[in-house]
Amino acid sequence: MKKLKVCFVGIGSIAKRHIRNLQAVCNSRGIDLYIDAFRRKKESVDGADNIYDSPEDVPGDYDVIFITNPTDMHLESLKLFHDKGKHFFIEKPVVPLTQIVKAKSFATRNDSVYYVAAPLRYNAVIQWIKNNISPEDVFSVRSISSSYLPEWRPGQDYRDTYSAHKDMGGGVSIDLIHEWDYLTYLFGPPVQVQAMIGKKSNLEIDSDDFAIYIADYPDKIAELHLDYFGRKTIREIQIFTEAETIIGDIANNQIHFSVTGKTLDFHEERDDYQKRELIHFLEMIERKTDIEDGYHHGIDLLQLTQGRVPIKK
Repeated sequence: MKKLKVCFVGIGSIAKRHIRNLQAVCNSRGIDLYIDAFRRKKESVDGADNIYDSPEDVPGDYDVIFITNPTDMHLESLKLFHDKGKHFFIEKPVVPLTQIVKAKSFATRNDSVYYVAAPLRYNAVIQWIKNNISPEDVFSVRSISSSYLPEWRPGQDYRDTYSAHKDMGGGVSIDLIHEWDYLTYLFGPPVQVQAMIGKKSNLEIDSDDFAIYIADYPDKIAELHLDYFGRKTIREIQIFTEAETIIGDIANNQIHFSVTGKTLDFHEERDDYQKRELIHFLEMIERKTDIEDGYHHGIDLLQLTQGRVPIKK
């Protein structure tokens, strides 16, 4: 690939991060990158060549369209810009829970890549586990992501964010869908899931602030805890095998071995693994690696967040 022309639909903090990282990735791979942006207010965007505020004005010759606007607008945007791009990078979750039925009926193209963001897959901790631990050796898995929603976005009132509002696609059960993604990436889908989802804290939100799951596999059990109210951030996966208890500390980029006392330290930043995600996406559209059905996998993950195991036909 010598040239890449992309359009970002929606310009928030995650879009700006993707733009910065995509520029770095393309520069390192010798790719000429052209970036346009669509946003309702025609304000300048660092790194963008053209800004459009009307869908009719957006050209139809993009290699990739990034859907990075609020979750409740993803499906509408995908339909609106479907004929304007060849491939699609969609922020997670793919759609809100209320749009699952409509999302299933959306006709994707067989020759296009529809990727739904899953950056934690490319985190060094998860990659080490993927490459070094056989799923067959694992008896039990315990995963947790606990953090304090008001501190997620400095300078922004948490009550005004989509996370605080169920009708905008918020709620910890789908906001932290990354955990379900990496669990299925490492161990595949469970055969049964039990879920408890609700609100217990004093946060001023109308979305769920906790989600707790027990997932059954033929050869293992998995537990998952998600919350918006933990005052000290914890994001880790605990893996129990016959010989070891392995703690993958995702928040601090370390792996601890409880029996031997050994620690691995990966010394990486968020942009490091998000660049690896972009590289993987580019290799998919270049046909250098297997094509993933990220769109329908994203819908399956949404069902898992509600304690429903998708039925494969």
